[in-house]
Amino acid sequence: MAEPQAESEPLLGRPRGGRGHDCPPPGLLACSSVQVGPGLEDEDGFSPSLPAPVALRWTLCFGFACPVVGLLLRRKGTTASGALARQDLCIDQAVVFIEDAVQYRSIYHRMDARSMWLYRWYYSNLCQRTLSFTIFLILFLAFIETPSSLTRSADVRYRSLPWEPPCGLTEAVELLCLLVFVADVSVKGYLVGWSQFQKNLWLLAYLTVLAVSLVDWAVSLSLLCQEPLRMRRLLRPFFLLQNSSMMKKTLKCIRWSLPDMASVGLLLAIHLCLFTMLGMLLFTVGEKQDAEPNRERLAYFRNLPEALTSLLVLLTTANNPDVMVPAYSKNRAYAIFFIVFTLIGSLFLMNLLTAIIYNQFRGYLMKSLQTSLFRRRLGTRAAYEVLSSMPGQAGATPEAVGVKPQNLLLVLQKVQMSSSHKQAIVEKVRSYNDVLLSVDEFQKLFNELDKSVIKEHPPRPQYQSPFLQTAQFLFSHHYFDYLGNVIALSNLVSICVFLVLDADVLPGNRDDFVLGILDCIFILYYVLELLLKVFALGPWGYLSYPSNVCDGLLTSILLVLEISTLAVYGFPHPRWRPETLGLLSLWDMTRLVNMLIVFRFLRVIPNMKPMAMVVSTVLGLIQNLRAFGGILVVVYYVFAIVGISLFRGTIVAPFGNSSLAPANGSVSCGSFEQLEYWANNFDDFAAALVTLWNVMVVNNWQVILDAYERYVGPWSKVYFVLWWLVSSVIWVNLFLALLLENFLHRWDPQNHEQPPAGTPEATYRMSEELMFRDILEEPGDEELTEKLRRHPHLWLCR
Repeated sequence: MAEPQAESEPLLGRPRGGRGHDCPPPGLLACSSVQVGPGLEDEDGFSPSLPAPVALRWTLCFGFACPVVGLLLRRKGTTASGALARQDLCIDQAVVFIEDAVQYRSIYHRMDARSMWLYRWYYSNLCQRTLSFTIFLILFLAFIETPSSLTRSADVRYRSLPWEPPCGLTEAVELLCLLVFVADVSVKGYLVGWSQFQKNLWLLAYLTVLAVSLVDWAVSLSLLCQEPLRMRRLLRPFFLLQNSSMMKKTLKCIRWSLPDMASVGLLLAIHLCLFTMLGMLLFTVGEKQDAEPNRERLAYFRNLPEALTSLLVLLTTANNPDVMVPAYSKNRAYAIFFIVFTLIGSLFLMNLLTAIIYNQFRGYLMKSLQTSLFRRRLGTRAAYEVLSSMPGQAGATPEAVGVKPQNLLLVLQKVQMSSSHKQAIVEKVRSYNDVLLSVDEFQKLFNELDKSVIKEHPPRPQYQSPFLQTAQFLFSHHYFDYLGNVIALSNLVSICVFLVLDADVLPGNRDDFVLGILDCIFILYYVLELLLKVFALGPWGYLSYPSNVCDGLLTSILLVLEISTLAVYGFPHPRWRPETLGLLSLWDMTRLVNMLIVFRFLRVIPNMKPMAMVVSTVLGLIQNLRAFGGILVVVYYVFAIVGISLFRGTIVAPFGNSSLAPANGSVSCGSFEQLEYWANNFDDFAAALVTLWNVMVVNNWQVILDAYERYVGPWSKVYFVLWWLVSSVIWVNLFLALLLENFLHRWDPQNHEQPPAGTPEATYRMSEELMFRDILEEPGDEELTEKLRRHPHLWLCR
């Protein structure tokens, strides 16, 4: 009974110095975790900090693999089944390390048999998808729970009473989500060990957020869901943050950039204050008691808060030239004041802020790729050390250290990775026969993970007839695609012409005879083109091209709609304006067909290389910018919940009038009421998100500021200005900086050099890691071994 207990016993606090502590006692397998010193932490907060023993030559020892321990075990009469079990455990540990390398995960976790089973189960597709769905579900609850967003319109004049869920319905769903998170933090805490858990700020915050959420949930039920504020709603975005290492890394980079951004922010504040005081002094000069009031002062510089707000909005150019017109109409020299303010603020300081953020994040992509490369190398190196220290490495002298290809093949059979990568690695391993794999050879095997195999198209049908062969050659030629693009362009032009001609005609009075005939002709060509391509390429060859799949899907939908239109309304004829039959009118059917035709025109993108490069670059950026999208979701969510708490119900419909006409003299021109901005409110979560979006875009956002100042109070400006700073100033500039970083690297001609056709490398598509391999720094052997020495769950033997 002693050995199983020792297997799961933590090794924290055990001394590692000296000869007697480099190998663990017999039966001890894997243990818990520790922290590293400053500057070595990863974005998850894991960092080993144990002192490394001074040794020139060493091997990893897991108790069962240490030669000394193996000798002791043999002297104690260890059976062959025990040795086989230890070998299986070695294989499983190597499997976990390689899976960590494939997924760029940290290797600092428990390595005993039970922990590895739990670890692989936790990172299984089912478990991770369940966790992701739970995060989505708890965030989505904001649309359903009180105040519900389940109404057709957000306009306070037309909005019906929403359906409000009964007390306990959303709370039950929320409790299930919280229990999933409790299980999540428990598994994470067990896998990293209690000592590591205590030192990891993210895990401690995770536990704190869960505790506060559960207490607030209990308070909510005790008050029958009538509490004025639900604190746990503000904490929900944390579950999204803690589940993404890239978002954690992004927050760390933002934190590093804050001092430099704060310096530019201070310059902006001084700039605003200085021109505010100058403006208040300037636009009161020359006023006499009997003279006409200064319209500029009355409208924009009445007092200090209004003057500051006017110039702040001018900084975003949202009220330009409105803010300048009263003074400029009186004296053209006043324009100098506003032009100088805009030049310094908008064109200099704001762009300087963008430059500072870009400078801070200039190496963000490279740092991310460098961290990913290091994690992959560390994981594969750990797998190598495990396999090279397995018992029974036959044929090895003390000087010959390596991994048997047979053992690596056993590992690869259990590893979860893409079939193409696994097949490529297995083929290379088999080429070594019985020769032991060295460290470099072992690492180079996993360079295949950086390559994406280009999918080969199925072979084309073989026709015996010369006529069919000629037809196959013609219809599979790229010139046939060009002809299809010309036809699609002609169809699009015809739709545009009829939209221009019928712009002032009501849908019920339009004569769709000509357009209906043209649509029939074009759709017949699209169907014919589809059939000819299937004939030339074969069914599977046709479907092997993504553009053909999209093209064929749209063509099939167009054919069904056209047949439905002809079946319901008959063949087009002059003055073809039948009454509505069925679900859709003739105009609706025609409009739907034309919309799909417009989408079908996107088929030209792959045939235009510059445009195709731009689109592929944008699609490739999505993966790198997902973390920033997540940060934006978090910020939106928090500000929307705060906005609902502060401003819910403050915007009310005008009494006795469902709509205020622009000519209504009771409201001023350009005001919230005259522009009918009633839907910009915080009465529910969905409306709050749209309102925040409109403020972030900063077009006419001064109208919303003015309205909430009148309906709520001057303090409401603090909320909107803070949102503008976070979203429009920081996040948008951050997004722009990363966009530039990605485009500059992706559009560098040196990064797009492809291998010559006919070489083995030509069958691969470069991943980002492979594309930037010349820029990335390969981790050194000493750095990797030092990290492995500090691994809290591995033991080093001399």
